[in-house]
Amino acid sequence: MPLVSVIMSVFNVKKYEYLLNSVNSILNQTYKNFEFIICDDKSTDNTLQVLKEIAKKDNRIKIISNKQNMGLGASLNHCLKFARGKYIARMDDDDFSKKERLEKEVNFLDKHPEYSFVGTIANVFDKNKIWGTFRLPEKPQKSDFLWNSPFLNPSMMFRADALKAVHGFRVTKETRRAEDYDLFFRLYAKGYKGYNIQEILFNYRIDIENEKHKKYRPMKDRINEAKVRYGGFKALHLGYRSIPYVIKPIIIGLIPAPIFYEIRKKQYR
Repeated sequence: MPLVSVIMSVFNVKKYEYLLNSVNSILNQTYKNFEFIICDDKSTDNTLQVLKEIAKKDNRIKIISNKQNMGLGASLNHCLKFARGKYIARMDDDDFSKKERLEKEVNFLDKHPEYSFVGTIANVFDKNKIWGTFRLPEKPQKSDFLWNSPFLNPSMMFRADALKAVHGFRVTKETRRAEDYDLFFRLYAKGYKGYNIQEILFNYRIDIENEKHKKYRPMKDRINEAKVRYGGFKALHLGYRSIPYVIKPIIIGLIPAPIFYEIRKKQYR
């Protein structure tokens, strides 16, 4: 029985090289007692066929598929139905994990029962190079949720019991692009706590040059995030001080693209 279940959702992979690098970064981990569950979210290209070929490389890989396109949160919940591990680790199809990531996260959760999930800080990279660092607080408090989520979702490892207690990812229109933020809100509201290992164990892809000419996310997604923030801040009893942070994603969406591009670059320097 695997101790860790790694879950990933895939839809119409942009570059198969990215997918292969991501999968291999898990298969090459120093920690070996895991299963790797990958859900194809009803891709309309040949992604599912590619995944089936990848699965032939290692019997720890299990490919499942949705009957219709469901989105990230629903696809991850589908993975959870098949997961047998005590711990659930996340992975995205265009990032990659350092080889010690799973081992260090398992060791942390084994030694620290007071924490229900653990993540890591990360390099920020694009097709050219590593260009920044994704920094996160070591022991996030409720107030750390105000500006942004204090956790990097694809770097996380959860106790399966904690995920089950909050019924996994919430699947609604509002959470479609903020399912991770919403999940962390609900975990903290239930009394669960998370930790960020202050070591770079993950490489997180942000193609910064793409943001010179377009917004990071459309306004409708920013409005939905504001709704998630409102509910999350209320659940954490953050009070009136949270009001400016509710509308933060909408305000950022009004910033001209060139200025937003410069802000994003400086954010991770």
